[in-house]
Amino acid sequence: MTTKPEMTASEIARAVAGGRMSALDATEAAFARIKQHDGVLNAFTDVTAERARAKARAIDADIAAGKEVGPLAGVPFAVKNLFDVSGLPTRAGSKINRDRAPATRDAALIERMEAAGAVLVGALNMGEYAYDFTGENVHDGPSRNPHDTTRMTGGSSGGSGSAVGGALVPLALGSDTNGSIRVPSSFCGIFGLKPTYGRLSRARSFPFVASLDHLGPFARSVTDLALAYDVMQGPDADDSACTTRGLEPTLPLLANPVSDLRIAIAGGHFQKNVFPEAVEAVSRVAKALGATKVVDVPEASRARAAAYVITTTEGASLHLDRLRKRPNDFDPAVRDRLIAGAMVPAPLVDRAQKFRRWYRAQLAQIFKSVDVLLAPATPCTAPKLGQVNFNLDGVELPVRANIGIHTQPISFIGLPVVAVPVPLEPLPIGVQIICAPWREDIALRVAHALEKMGVAAAPAPRGF
Repeated sequence: MTTKPEMTASEIARAVAGGRMSALDATEAAFARIKQHDGVLNAFTDVTAERARAKARAIDADIAAGKEVGPLAGVPFAVKNLFDVSGLPTRAGSKINRDRAPATRDAALIERMEAAGAVLVGALNMGEYAYDFTGENVHDGPSRNPHDTTRMTGGSSGGSGSAVGGALVPLALGSDTNGSIRVPSSFCGIFGLKPTYGRLSRARSFPFVASLDHLGPFARSVTDLALAYDVMQGPDADDSACTTRGLEPTLPLLANPVSDLRIAIAGGHFQKNVFPEAVEAVSRVAKALGATKVVDVPEASRARAAAYVITTTEGASLHLDRLRKRPNDFDPAVRDRLIAGAMVPAPLVDRAQKFRRWYRAQLAQIFKSVDVLLAPATPCTAPKLGQVNFNLDGVELPVRANIGIHTQPISFIGLPVVAVPVPLEPLPIGVQIICAPWREDIALRVAHALEKMGVAAAPAPRGF
């Protein structure tokens, strides 16, 4: 038995554990797809072939010896190149970081995925230092949308979106500070999970904004998303923000009914600045779930502004020495925003943080009366590569800054979100399933129900 692009991670793992497929065959099939299609998609910056084959052979040997293998046995996966991968410099999409010494240990989440039997096949393209919503990288070139290679993948986890949307690998890991998991999920037509802030360890990954950074998985099915998420859970003393909560598996809960859930549509800010396709996607999801109640999220636009202040100032602080020593080695668009962040007055940062506490309390009140909020993941389907502006509600606005207009007010306070793909024609677009802190199980349950109803689905790649 050999893998096919449409095979899910859970199907591959069952076949490998059951002896119907070898882990090495699954790995070689992924490499064959990468070789065939990545020249167009430009999702990978590094392929870890020797390492992957050694891991796959070890899994096959364990199976032959009758040993237990993990729930992701033989499943190929790849990671955004801000994750430390032993033996590789952690480039974080930048030119400057390529001069760093190779990492001596894998990121915590890679270790947990491999402990569950997954096989790392490479590192993925991304926007420089994760300060990007487009998936375009001036050093490595843009990752390309698997449904139309003239279009953006979204960013900053653009390679992750392209690799999973293009069925090169069934699972990938990325990061989300202001929307960098949810935006590529929306544009590339796949499922993505931004967990609660602090839920998954960020140890040994290159940061962007420590108070906003999350790590999480991408997949082509909700079952795979939950499977990957569950094996990555758990406290980690190496990340001071990581929760000490115990494991809270979601996979056993996926099939639970959603009829008892109180589901509402996010109003106000989330119903403005949208193209017709975003309206249609939310409408389809709401109709399928029987959601008619609209809940206004107070001051969401202000939350987005505050997220900008915190992002640019924390990012500037992180990169200040690099900006002074090697300004010409940055993407100019990233460099100029970081320089601007270095000049933001401290009182504005203080006000943004105080507002953040108020806003978090307002959402906590909302989640006393609802379990789920529905909102667009992006205002539109994937724009053209290089597109500078688009028209939102009659106003010409820059694309790069406004793709995350509906994701930023959510990650600002660390809420868990599953982005589900709605397969519209000609391009898919995502909807956010937003829940209260630590309720990833509810978000995944709703996503699973939508997938079973056929409302949410990862379409087969059709752009190459």
